Amino acid sequence: MIDMYAALIRHDAEAWTGALEAIGSDIHPVDREATRIWFAFFPLVRHLRTEHADEVAGQADAAGVAGTPRLAEQAGTSHRFLYAHRYWPQVKAAIQAWRGPASADLATTIGAIADAAGRTARVDREMLLGIGAVLLMTLRQAGPRAFEVEAPTIHLSHKARAMSPHQVLRVRARDDSQGLFGFVRGARRRWSVTFDEADPSARFSLIDGQTIAEAALADGRDYHSLDPRCAPHAGPLPSGCGTDACGCWVGVLGGAGKLSPVDERERTQLRACGYLDALEERPLIRLACQARAHGAISIVIPPWNVVAATAPTRP
Repeated sequence: MIDMYAALIRHDAEAWTGALEAIGSDIHPVDREATRIWFAFFPLVRHLRTEHADEVAGQADAAGVAGTPRLAEQAGTSHRFLYAHRYWPQVKAAIQAWRGPASADLATTIGAIADAAGRTARVDREMLLGIGAVLLMTLRQAGPRAFEVEAPTIHLSHKARAMSPHQVLRVRARDDSQGLFGFVRGARRRWSVTFDEADPSARFSLIDGQTIAEAALADGRDYHSLDPRCAPHAGPLPSGCGTDACGCWVGVLGGAGKLSPVDERERTQLRACGYLDALEERPLIRLACQARAHGAISIVIPPWNVVAATAPTRP
């Protein structure tokens, strides 16, 4: 494990970007976008800015960060929205048993871990490439001790574990039935927004053309007790523009094409908070207060957010 960690710290953020690009098209479609979202949630560049801080929590507060940005505190749960989360015990064991050359490039190492874990889990490597990359980055950021002590518990319901990857993809692509006379409802059509695929109750309803954040406000259940970032009885999204914070950014697991294109206002804010560099019209990271949905979507709520008033700006 120490040898693997020593090999990983040799690679900078650019090397990780290159490795993800190299393996991206080979990752099974059920986790291809989920892997990109996870790396957007836990970028190495942000970790490098904080890993030598004496009091990371205090520094995070000063930087306008709310929630839990450190991987060491969630080494076994951060990746639960990946389909291959169910195989993380086998992938972790493959990393612990790794005896490869320290000079191996990242893409080669990720592939070797996926191959080794695949023999134990009896699944193809494409299913494990994404979770392999995620767990290697978890080791890189959390360190060997936090990685070792985290018990490999699978955080999925029995129903979620029973679904095949193709079933998951079909569910993500499917829109809600509007009934026999749905065509006359027009703009009053309603769509489901799923924010935790492992929990059947983790969804709320959205009127066609409404922003994700507006729809979430109508969900009056108590999420504040689970996540202090959520306002009491104001939905599952942490914070929002109404409180002068950029806490409503989300990852889009399914249905990115059903969302309104990114306008200049949203793009500027995403870039200012470090969430977006690409020029994609409908990226996987969106601001829920700006993105309007025209169909059912599946999203992931990140464990941390940046307060807009103190967010770093770029030239």
